[in-house]
Amino acid sequence: MNSPSVEKIIDGKALALNIREGLSKEVATLAGRHAGKRPGLATVLVGQDPASAIYVRNKIKACKDAGIETIDRHLAAATSQEELLSIIDALAKDERVHGILVQLPLPAQISVKRVLEVLPDGKDVDGFGVANSGKLFQAKTLAELGDVFIPCTPYGVLKMLESIKFDPSGKEVCVIGRSNIVGKPMAHLLTMANATVTICHSKTKDIAAVAKRADMIVAAIGKAKFVTADMVKDGAVVIDVGMNRLADSGLVGDCDYKAIEPKARFITPVPGGVGPMTIAMLLYNTVTAFKRSVNATR
Repeated sequence: MNSPSVEKIIDGKALALNIREGLSKEVATLAGRHAGKRPGLATVLVGQDPASAIYVRNKIKACKDAGIETIDRHLAAATSQEELLSIIDALAKDERVHGILVQLPLPAQISVKRVLEVLPDGKDVDGFGVANSGKLFQAKTLAELGDVFIPCTPYGVLKMLESIKFDPSGKEVCVIGRSNIVGKPMAHLLTMANATVTICHSKTKDIAAVAKRADMIVAAIGKAKFVTADMVKDGAVVIDVGMNRLADSGLVGDCDYKAIEPKARFITPVPGGVGPMTIAMLLYNTVTAFKRSVNATR
């Protein structure tokens, strides 16, 4: 079997590293101009979910590498909704904090809806809060998103498309998955970029037929190797947002990478694709939040 063509693999790890290095230089410059003050990200993790703990740890490390200050709040799984809301309120008032990340999922006793309602839009660097979501879905063009924090994973995908000079305008796109975190904002962003977007989900009658038409597929359904080679047309761009851990083969995406890669024009690997870009865009949003707070343009 021929080895995958390097030219068609979208290396999210390398692209994210480039973004993070640029942010590190920018943070140093900002600190020099603002009496040593630096962007600050507060992470809030409730419970002991292993995957969530790894995600938060990786985000904290990435922040430290970029010179971004971190405040880590790790709460017991039994934490009440009132306690969590009180902590969010305190962080909202803390001048050291420019971004607040509440790691999802949350325990059953806490309403995610309520948490997203109280996140201050100026510190909602994940872009999941009510204010940012509302602004995102009211916008008709990408140019209208200047004061919006775009959710980090869809934002990272846009940057990956820029890196391969893929213009979604006029293209047919299949987004598989309708979550508020990835599927819905991704579909809306691509629509604003003038793509024709179809969202597929668990009730779609023939996902394979829809996907087979698409010039680009974004797989974000959370099912290992769900997208197979017969669902992908030759020359399609395939973006795999999935991250699934299998006992026998480690981490795999929502796409059957080995089978699809020969057919794809471009494809993202798992790991090393969308995941690193999500963290890079979180850092980008945090630095942006800091710059807004000090009225800095650079």
